[in-house]
Amino acid sequence: MPENIAFAAYAAKPVSAPDCFVPLSLPVPTPGPTDVVVQLEATALNPIDTKRRAALKPQTTPAIFGYDGVGRIVACGQAVTTLAVGQRVMYAGTTQRAGSYQHFQSVPAALVAAAPEDAPAADLAALPLVGLTAWELLFEKMGFIPQANANVGKRLLVVNGAGGVGSMLTQLAHWAGLTVLATASPANFDWLQAHGVDYPLDYHEDLVAAIVPSGQFVDGIALLYAPEPYLEAATTLIAPLGHIATIVTPTTPLPLAGLKPKAASFDQEYMFTKSDYGVAVASTRQILTQLATLYTQGQLTASVTQTWPFTLANLVTATQQLEAGHTRGKLCLLMEA
Repeated sequence: MPENIAFAAYAAKPVSAPDCFVPLSLPVPTPGPTDVVVQLEATALNPIDTKRRAALKPQTTPAIFGYDGVGRIVACGQAVTTLAVGQRVMYAGTTQRAGSYQHFQSVPAALVAAAPEDAPAADLAALPLVGLTAWELLFEKMGFIPQANANVGKRLLVVNGAGGVGSMLTQLAHWAGLTVLATASPANFDWLQAHGVDYPLDYHEDLVAAIVPSGQFVDGIALLYAPEPYLEAATTLIAPLGHIATIVTPTTPLPLAGLKPKAASFDQEYMFTKSDYGVAVASTRQILTQLATLYTQGQLTASVTQTWPFTLANLVTATQQLEAGHTRGKLCLLMEA
């Protein structure tokens, strides 16, 4: 019987604490009727991993985080008919289950999509969570058309364009025909341009002063950093009937009254809403399949910047790097073959 090594947390401890993560040897999961069990090839880190760990109450049950995975199915539940043992798959999982910081994971089959056979494991592990988030924000929340070049003449502003979600969002927007403006440090302007950005903007500078001289509003604004300091500028820049959207939970009340004259919308995107509440779950596989197709066609890159073997020490190192902020792209951990 193969060994299922996992790295878990029992309390909200800083990553510098020696027992922030604890190694465990667990049984290989048994799939429920609608589940698959995946032997992982790789997992990727995301900010939600650290946010959920920081909110963890002391508990006796281990909490296993990680919400990106790629691997091969080793077992299927009796009601699973669309997937098969031996198939390579990718997914972002659910907050309602143990995550992908382990070698074997049970995942609802509805959240899983077939993965390209010849793609690097790190690339496929880096696609799901940021890809689903960016797709939902751009096409479901903001209402842009999810087809190649279908939004020519529209403009999108992305605040924090060099991060994991930002790098995916700018590529999807470019594919869909939008003119893309995005903020980052000037040191990351080359990264922005390599990921579909037409106009890199220095995040230190006044956004309104940088954009308004063009004489145009922007049709969508994605706030991928704290929305509070950017909302005033976003309210000025957004087009009538436009959409402002964020993936970050506001920490103070937001003054939205300024959006009323433009009938502009303020949207919040959370990729796990569908799996948490059991709504529109079928769209998850559809989006993942489209992301895999665009990746295979060369329309998307996975934006992996660093990989490490899947060890406790490397999980700590990667988490420390993620929590330090200003990370470009995605950080991945690779299981042994």
